[in-house]
Amino acid sequence: MNTFGHWLASPWRRSIVATLAGALPVLAFPAPDLWWCAYVALVPWIALIRSAPTAKRAAYDGWAGGFGFMVGMHHWLLPSLSVFIFVIGALLGALWAPWGALVRHFLVGVPSRGRIAAALAVLPSGWLGIELVRSWQGLGGPWGVLGSTQWEVEPALRLASVGGVWMISFLIVAVNVAVAVLVTVRASRVPAVAGLVSAAAVTSAAWMWSPRPDNGDTTRIAVVQPGVIDGPDKRFAREEQLTRDLAGQDVDLIVWGESSVGFDLGDRPDLAKRIAVLSEETGADILVNVDARRSDKPGIYKSSVLVGPDGLTGDRYDKMRLVPFGEYIPARSLLGWVTSVGKAAAENRRHGSEQVVMDVGHGLKVGPMVCFESAFPDMSRHLAEDGAQLLIAQSATSTFQQSWAPEQHASLAALRAAETGRPMVHATLTGVSAVYDASGRRVGQWVGTDASTARVYDVPLATGTTAYVRFGDWTVHAALLILLAWCATDGLRVLRLRRSAPEPLVPPARTAHGSPTRPGR
Repeated sequence: MNTFGHWLASPWRRSIVATLAGALPVLAFPAPDLWWCAYVALVPWIALIRSAPTAKRAAYDGWAGGFGFMVGMHHWLLPSLSVFIFVIGALLGALWAPWGALVRHFLVGVPSRGRIAAALAVLPSGWLGIELVRSWQGLGGPWGVLGSTQWEVEPALRLASVGGVWMISFLIVAVNVAVAVLVTVRASRVPAVAGLVSAAAVTSAAWMWSPRPDNGDTTRIAVVQPGVIDGPDKRFAREEQLTRDLAGQDVDLIVWGESSVGFDLGDRPDLAKRIAVLSEETGADILVNVDARRSDKPGIYKSSVLVGPDGLTGDRYDKMRLVPFGEYIPARSLLGWVTSVGKAAAENRRHGSEQVVMDVGHGLKVGPMVCFESAFPDMSRHLAEDGAQLLIAQSATSTFQQSWAPEQHASLAALRAAETGRPMVHATLTGVSAVYDASGRRVGQWVGTDASTARVYDVPLATGTTAYVRFGDWTVHAALLILLAWCATDGLRVLRLRRSAPEPLVPPARTAHGSPTRPGR
């Protein structure tokens, strides 16, 4: 055993190294945005797991790496959740324990070509299984999906139009597995190189043959970003001022950010009237976001509300997927103590029941989402299916202004646009606001966290249906089938080995009152 291997013999040292190795992929996300490192960031982690002396130790390495990835990906939540972020990291990190055991199973020692070929399919499928489980809203949602690191890479965005962000994740993990084999198992280079060639071939095929959105008319969308302003009255006044400056600019829709209105408009007709006046002056409907206790039903809702020159249009979307701890506390009777150590929700928000497509005039139909709902591929896909020509996410990251969160959030809209073939507007209260065309390319400049402004974007609309909208999460389903097929095949192999093994020699039976040589004694 070499010196480093001897040093790693300590379980605690090994766990620390695994935690750091698991955190490496975080560098591929904004704000570091080193997208290229995603294709090798898993290699140190895979190499460490491969060297584990036992399957149990490999599972621990997977768990520790998952903990590092989860804490690193969500480190900006520390001021809000305090030490509870480490508890969440440990719980979600456990999802990678079976994956660690899988890595060792396929790559330990000098694996055969067949085992490596299987690893190139099974290990990415296992990773997608993890992403699928943690994408459940109750576990925090799909924030930090590995494929979303490629939000600026055009070939990857084309892959997203075929198989969603999941397809990008699958290929990234497959490339990492192939590179890890090239680095650590030189005797098995051929299947590893074949895996890299296959990944390149799939990407090239998607680039050449996947349908591109058909560009149509252009719509003018204004985003109003007031910046960090204390108090709902002062914030409303600033939004009012910025919106009034849009008069005469021939915009088709004006979008305010999340929580842009802190009062229920049904209970405050004076505010509804002021927004209606702005709509008349600018010649465009205004999509605001109300974060308040409703006057017509119990509870606090976050709602996208459309206001026209005649007042409330009746179009309203109540946020369906709430942020755990930020907007509600799961099992509050057990976890309510979190409010004493962080900035968790003092009262649970209520969630809506269905998505809504709104007709905002000028022949334009939009599909609104609120906050981290833009992280869920299925929500934007369903809106596109229902006829939305433009996707909108209203967000606010004012609590996390000096962190990586605003850039990470803004980048997600590029993936949603590419997946659906529909342009997307990411309008925030405090930045970063951004707009993307139907291929996921940026339209205009981002509005940074230091800006208080109203900006107009000429957004090209598009028609046509992407493969992802048509077939949905088929990549995830294929990954699950691969895992099931492997489990069945491996189970049959183990069964055959047991049946073909020679019968063990059975020693003579002993009894309480005798011995094999002298019965009865």
